[in-house]
Amino acid sequence: MSDYTHKNITEVDDSAPGFGFGEMGEVRFAKDAFDAEKTGFTHIKLNPDQRMPFAHKHDQAEEVYVVIAGSGRVKLGDEIVDVVELDAIRVSPAVERGFEAGPEGISLLAFGPRHDGDGEVLQDWWTD
Repeated sequence: MSDYTHKNITEVDDSAPGFGFGEMGEVRFAKDAFDAEKTGFTHIKLNPDQRMPFAHKHDQAEEVYVVIAGSGRVKLGDEIVDVVELDAIRVSPAVERGFEAGPEGISLLAFGPRHDGDGEVLQDWWTD
């Protein structure tokens, strides 16, 4: 393995269509594509006015999300926070989280330690 990996994030496969979420936007899980051993990172792009179809939480992994374009909202447990470009949000492992895009969409990077099997998907979590 090389001492570093350099590639454009768009070279990472978009997993959203494979999970049936292609109309929502894009999700690129980049850990393996970058040969990262301990760090997980993901690029999430939600189309305008789209909401993630589920939330998630972890047992161990703290995550940091950085809005790189657009705006929207993030639901953290029972709290909803408005976010805009270059906002960063640190989320403790056990906090349930999910994002919703504003009218121009939202693009995020998520970073955190990677622990295989550490995560729980929560369906029908964000209701109005």
